[in-house]
Amino acid sequence: MSEALAAEALRQFRLIYGAVRKHSREMERACGVGGAQVWALAVLARSPGLRVTELAQRLSIHPSTASNLLDKLERAGYVRRSRQAQDQRVVELSLTEAGRALLARAPQPWSGVLTHALEQLPEASLQRLVADLREVTGRLQVADARAAGKPLTEL
Repeated sequence: MSEALAAEALRQFRLIYGAVRKHSREMERACGVGGAQVWALAVLARSPGLRVTELAQRLSIHPSTASNLLDKLERAGYVRRSRQAQDQRVVELSLTEAGRALLARAPQPWSGVLTHALEQLPEASLQRLVADLREVTGRLQVADARAAGKPLTEL
């Protein structure tokens, strides 16, 4: 294997991680919350009434991580949790006026630069990338599978 090629791949990972961190810092400066929180607000703006597990699926994070993220957003007054009248066990999520105002001043893309870039790739390229990344993560003997359920900015 070529050391130079491996070094270039590592360089590309660093560029990606740097872009994610930069966008997250810009997001925090512009609106006072992190990128994962803004993405959650954007998803709820498009789909009011989601449940925590549904939000977690859309953000590709673990439900407990989504719940913790929502706790912060609710305490800040950006999200409201309400129980369905017919089934009190079901909690639906929605934005408050403050949540909508925060989203209006947040820089785009709300889903973050990496998610946005991945969504722009042709499907065949994305399939190859997923297969290649699975091979890389399979070779990492110390990989923590729990990290897959957390926002990149929280790792």
